[in-house]
Amino acid sequence: MDEKERIEQGLACFRDDVRATHAYPVQSAEGMVKLDVMENPFRLSAELQRKLGERLGAVAINRYPAEGTQRLAAALARHAGMPQGCAITLGNGSDELITMLGMACAKPGTVVLAPTPTFVMYEISARYQGQRFVGVPLRADFELDGPAMLEAIKEHRPAIIYLSYPNNPTGNLWDAAVIEQIVRAAPGLVVMDEAYQPFADSDSMALMQRHPHVLIMRTMSKFGLAGVRIGYLIGNEALIHEVDKVRPPFNVSVLNAEAGMFALEHVDVYDAQAAELRAQRERVFAALRAMPGIEPYPSQGNMILARVADAAKTFAAMKARGVLVKNSSAAHPALANCLRITIGSADENTAMLAALEASL
Repeated sequence: MDEKERIEQGLACFRDDVRATHAYPVQSAEGMVKLDVMENPFRLSAELQRKLGERLGAVAINRYPAEGTQRLAAALARHAGMPQGCAITLGNGSDELITMLGMACAKPGTVVLAPTPTFVMYEISARYQGQRFVGVPLRADFELDGPAMLEAIKEHRPAIIYLSYPNNPTGNLWDAAVIEQIVRAAPGLVVMDEAYQPFADSDSMALMQRHPHVLIMRTMSKFGLAGVRIGYLIGNEALIHEVDKVRPPFNVSVLNAEAGMFALEHVDVYDAQAAELRAQRERVFAALRAMPGIEPYPSQGNMILARVADAAKTFAAMKARGVLVKNSSAAHPALANCLRITIGSADENTAMLAALEASL
């Protein structure tokens, strides 16, 4: 065989559905005001950078992760206020936790259900685990369609229901009474994905205590450590015990675990950053509402979804002016001509608003 035939031989080993799709897109942001992926824009002070460097320099990177990861899990449980009778497991970001849940529940014919539009990894993970994903459209105001959700639960009997709270990309919190109805009707697990909890008036711990089939998933990415990749899942001990069986044995590195511990020891710094971002969110939302040609939606996350006349044209014009946001139009029909704008620092937001106004 020649080289081309050998490559085709190798490609034939991959699943058809994998070959037919695309990898998760990550845009280059070099030299740009980067407001496309909901990152915390603030770096640590020079003094804390020095202290963190000293901490990481002392880590035994010749050893596999063990005690350090366990200490981080215990610290995160305390930080989250984990109730008695519950346990915690860690993932390499929430993405890995979603994969772990799917793997642990991947019986033949399993269905994963979520309202849509929402975080794309619920569907992607389900598909690659051989599960069927059922998306239930949100209402026009991006609120849960309670009757449609209940009907879908009755028809499809999902093993996992994901509720992104606040929802990504719409940024809103859903009606608590409707969520309660969904939880009561669920025949399997309900995962409350609270990735944006640092910016929202939300906490599902009481819901989990009332309903032991509810799991809470959070991340340190929005806390301010997107580059460290630490997600955590809290729930009833018996349920987390099963999920933990499919967790790769050393999935959180010693350096990441130490960085996570360091952040929790300086939680006041990150709390102040979250407070500043909440204030900036309200400033940006008010400015967007006053801007002709754009319809922003209220948000409890560190992003704002906004509809414009031509998202592709506006996105390209903003990028040409050095500001990168997310064009969400292709993600779901309900997001037609929508941009998702991450809340940045005061200066970044000022630059974004100027570029947006000039691009509309």
